[in-house]
Amino acid sequence: MSDLSHVDEAGAVRMVDVGGKPSQRRRATARAVVSMAPETARTLTALPKGDALVTAQLAGIMAAKRTAELIPLCHPLPLSHVDVALAVGDGQVEITATAETTAQTGVEMEALTAASVAALTIYDMAKAVDRSMTFRVELLEKVKE
Repeated sequence: MSDLSHVDEAGAVRMVDVGGKPSQRRRATARAVVSMAPETARTLTALPKGDALVTAQLAGIMAAKRTAELIPLCHPLPLSHVDVALAVGDGQVEITATAETTAQTGVEMEALTAASVAALTIYDMAKAVDRSMTFRVELLEKVKE
């Protein structure tokens, strides 16, 4: 178990000590794809709850900023930039979330959280008209300069 960064030799969970690491510019990009009926994709800006795309974009940005509150043992990071872009296709919404910081640890959890919460927001806003929606989330890039 000692190969896991958040588990000590005795098997107890721990926050990783990054105090000795230098601060570096870091960026991570994640993607979520929400699959849905083509009609649902066409009506995302006119749903009963409002414009799902704008709401999901804001939810993703807000979620990135609160990642350390949501994920146990995740370091709070001073985010310098978060971008959440949504693109509607035939039967899907592709969400691309990028988070940036200058810190001692990576920012991939913030990008993944932003993409996930944006996808959940799309689902929440459109579930009344399409219960068949699904989504997947993946990390696309993690860069340290």
